[in-house]
Amino acid sequence: MKNMFIVVAFVMMLSILFTGCKEQAASQMPPPNVQVVHVIQQDIDVMEEFVGQTYGLFDIAIQARVDGFLEGIHFEEGRRVNKGQLLYTIDPQPFEAKVAQAMGRLAESNTMLVKSENDLGRIKPLADINAVSKSDLDAAIAQRDAAIASVDASEASLSSAKIELGYTRVYSPINGIIGKTEAYPGDYVGRGMGDVVLNEVSRIDTILVNFHLPEEQYLEIASTFLTDPKPRRKERSEEDKGLTLILADGTVYPHEGRIEFVNRQVNPTTGTILLQASFPNPDELLRPGLFAKVRAIIDVIPQGLLIPQRCVQEMQGSYNVFVVNDQDEVEFRDIKVGSAYKTSYLVVTSGLEPGDRIVYEGLQKVKSGAKVNPVLKEISISESEN
Repeated sequence: MKNMFIVVAFVMMLSILFTGCKEQAASQMPPPNVQVVHVIQQDIDVMEEFVGQTYGLFDIAIQARVDGFLEGIHFEEGRRVNKGQLLYTIDPQPFEAKVAQAMGRLAESNTMLVKSENDLGRIKPLADINAVSKSDLDAAIAQRDAAIASVDASEASLSSAKIELGYTRVYSPINGIIGKTEAYPGDYVGRGMGDVVLNEVSRIDTILVNFHLPEEQYLEIASTFLTDPKPRRKERSEEDKGLTLILADGTVYPHEGRIEFVNRQVNPTTGTILLQASFPNPDELLRPGLFAKVRAIIDVIPQGLLIPQRCVQEMQGSYNVFVVNDQDEVEFRDIKVGSAYKTSYLVVTSGLEPGDRIVYEGLQKVKSGAKVNPVLKEISISESEN
């Protein structure tokens, strides 16, 4: 029994000694390295994205202006065409016949005019010597005037017939890209067929993008511009047009755009107002009909605060970060955030000050009150996008 007591006491002494050594070793361990970043203070562009659709600078429908059977197609679908280039021909024979008839009526009218002028030339000298009655002279003058009017009408009819004959040849109104034809040789086209659109030609060296702004947002932006024409904006060069186009595949279009016009009224059905932006399209990458997002800078927050999104923890609508204070101790701090900035940053509205050091990596390894060795990571806005 005595020996067992001695053994137990010896084990207890070893345990106490081991624990003390362990605590002493732990107390002597250096604080862990933790990457931190500074809160960034700068002017912050407030951006919004709007879904829009692209259109050509000019999108002109090609229609037949006379009725008839389509006779020929004189272009390659989907290729470039020039202004004045022949696109379609419609059977001209019925219109050539109209021109011939109009020419015949004009010849007849000219013949009647010559006859009436000759009659007047014979009657007028006789009337001067009272060899014929005054009524005969008046009748001759009226007949001559009627013949002149008949000639004018016949000339107008001939001109109209020639115009209609000209409409049997359909030309491109602009330089541009032509689409797929909607009619083929042998089809009956024209106004009698419900204004069939034969094709469409688009000028696409500049692309227009139509998008809609909710009326609440329009009023907010418009009122800001009315009260301050340059609302908290950084000075921009004339080349900086302020609009960015995000394509359907997520890529950013390399050319910036600008607002061309704001519609005169809000659509009462949708509660939105139409805006149109233009973007240069020198490589003709963009085509009409694309869906894209227009990213616009609607305001600027002067000297706002930014932190990387990866530094922020969210729990039930509350946001918090770990801050390393001047004593290199970790503090748990609640913050309030605004909109996202350049996809990887958050705007901080309260809870942080410029220059605060925020834990950037290893959030799961730190806790409030812990001593750390902060390692500053220099990071730029462009790096956060990669």
